[in-house]
Order: sequence, then structure tokens, then C-alpha cells
Amino acid sequence: MADREPDFEASASALGYVYQLRKALQLCVSRLGSLDWSLAIEAGDDIEEVTDEGRTYYQLKHRAPGIRLTNASVDLWKTLRIWAHGIAHGQLDLDETDLVLLTTAALPEGSVGSWLQARDSGCRDEVRALAALEATRKTSKSDALVKPFKAFDLLTDQQRARMVSRIQVIGNAPDVDAVEGQLRQSAVTAVGREHATSFLVRLEGWFFRRTIQQLRAGDLDAISGLDFDEVFSDLRNQFGRANLPIDEDIAGLEPNLTKYAGQPFIRQLELIELGSSRVSRAVRDYMRAVTQRSRWLGENLLLPGELSRYERRLIEEWEELFDDMVDGLGAQAAEVEKVAAARRIYKWAMTEAQRRIRPECDEPFVSKGSFHMLADDYRVGWHVDFGARLMAVLEPVETTSV
Repeated sequence: MADREPDFEASASALGYVYQLRKALQLCVSRLGSLDWSLAIEAGDDIEEVTDEGRTYYQLKHRAPGIRLTNASVDLWKTLRIWAHGIAHGQLDLDETDLVLLTTAALPEGSVGSWLQARDSGCRDEVRALAALEATRKTSKSDALVKPFKAFDLLTDQQRARMVSRIQVIGNAPDVDAVEGQLRQSAVTAVGREHATSFLVRLEGWFFRRTIQQLRAGDLDAISGLDFDEVFSDLRNQFGRANLPIDEDIAGLEPNLTKYAGQPFIRQLELIELGSSRVSRAVRDYMRAVTQRSRWLGENLLLPGELSRYERRLIEEWEELFDDMVDGLGAQAAEVEKVAAARRIYKWAMTEAQRRIRPECDEPFVSKGSFHMLADDYRVGWHVDFGARLMAVLEPVETTSV
């Protein structure tokens, strides 16, 4: 079993990172309704929260069930090392900073952690907590605590007492799965149980991407209360009855012309002699619409028959203009006239068609791509002779034997 220990350590570390992100997101959700805060990952600490009243540093420890936070716990002393180092080097201002150690481990009765619980817990005793820390410092011979002890020694008696007064230890904290459960309940409250999973996936996706940006840019790019409130509200609105979510990864898809060359909707564009850049945009809209529709269907976000009703409305609106074009051209129209008229119909579909799948779902690629999907099935077209010409291309030529 010894050769598997690194794998276990890596798994625990990865789980710790997920816990850190989920707990940070849960803190953001719990602050909804207030805008005067910001939150950053790996800035001053695992999580740093800043409000008008000051800042709070969070150290998070995700441990297996049954683990206890004792007076000689490595988790406790590594946390103290970080804070003591910041104090000793002038990087942590105790006058404006609260220090929180949040751990899934239990707090044994009579331990430092038990004496540093919340002030309203009824069992807080900073004097006994500090005495226990100093006693552990004198008696422990653990090699793992050498560096934390050195950092602790850098502080004066007054600084130690002041540090302890700012520490709050939260034990038996919800683990990574329980935090996910809290987030899911918040999602249920926001959009209902039916769409809670889809909502939470998108909220976590945004938060993880935003956190990566913050880590690259530093604490100047911390997530603000205003940022989060706007994103949460916008996402919640996308799951309303009059809207559908538009996913950033899909909205950012870029065209692969080679993959779609020869498809009917491309041949339709070739009939009206469309330029390469416009064909590229058509492929982009087609790709995005197909992919977004597939995700909506996979997540049961569409109502029964909603897509077919939407396509019917698009087709009927197209029919009115297409038939008018046919009547206007007449039987003797030249090819140049047919192409010019077809381009007008195509321009209408790409820029003027007003049909939306839902009233507030105004993402352009949904309607544009839907027209291309219908064109791919020959249910709409641009050139007055699109049906006959495409059939002629696709039907095999019969040969006669001599």
C-alpha cells in the first residue's frame, strides 16, 4: 500500500482545492443582497473577504471523517505559522483583520480549537487557548512543527495575545459534499428544483473561470459583491419562463469550414454566391445553434414541442417573403435577378427576422443558426430555385449500358 500514498495525497490535495472553491462560492451566495464586499482566492489567505468593516482571512482544512484538531495538530500550527509570519513582517494588520480556521475536523473538549469558537458559543476562553498553545510549543518534539514554532517565536507576548483574540475556529464544518448540497439548495430557491442542477453547473463554471482570472491578475481583480450580484441575477433570469440560458463556451465556438463543406445549408449559400467571410459566419451560427439546442434538450430545459413550434413560426414568416419573391421575379427572370432577390431574403433572415424561441432569449445565433438548420433540411431556402437545383446536385446520374 505504501506505493499508493502519493496518489492518496494528490487526491486529498485536489479535493482540498475543490473545497476551497466551493466554500468561496458558498460565501458569495450567502452575501447576496449586500454589495459592499469583495472576495479573492489565494490573496491574503485561502480566502480573503473584504468589507467596509475590515477583512477576514479564511484558512480551510478538509479532512477525512474522524479527524480531530488537537493542540499539536499540524493543521492548527501550519495555520498559525502563516498568520504569525504575516504579523511579524507587517503584512497582516490585526486591527482590521479577523482570522478564521474552518475545518471539517472535530474540536475536542478542552482543546485550543474549542476555546476559540465563536464569541456567542458560550465556551470561548482566549487566555486558556493561548496558554495551551505556549505549553504545546514548549513540550512538543514534532519535526513537522519546527517551522511553525519558529514563526510563533517571532511574535511578542502582546502580539500572540492579540492574534489569539482575532482567531475563530469553526470545527465540524460541512465537507465538500455538504457545501455542494448547500449550493444546490440555494439553486433550488433561485430557479426551482427542476432546473437547479443546470443553474448550479453554470454558476460554478462562471465562478471557477472568474477565479482563474483573479489568480492570474492578483487581488486587484477580486470578485466584488456587485459583480456577483449581477451574474447571479442574470443567470437566474435566464432560467425564467420567458428565457433560456446561453452558455459562454457555446457562444465562443468558432467555425470549422472543412467539417461542414458540402452540407446542404452551405450549398444553399453557394447558390446565392455568398462571400467566404459570410459563409464562415453562417457555419459559426449553425454550430452554435446546434450545440446549444442539444444542451437544452439534454438538460430538459425546453418544453414539449417548443422547438417544433419555433421552427414552424420561422418557416411561416420565411414563406411569406419567399412567395412574394417568387411572384415578383416571374418565370423569365435572369439569374442575376434571382441571386439579388435571394440575397435580400437571406439578409432579412440574418438581420431582420424577429422570431425568438422565447421572448427574452435574444441571442442572435439562435435564430440565425435555426434558419441554417432549416436550410440544411431543405425546409427553407434563399434562391428561388433552391429545391430543384439542390436535388439535381444530390441525385445520382443514371447511366445506360450499351
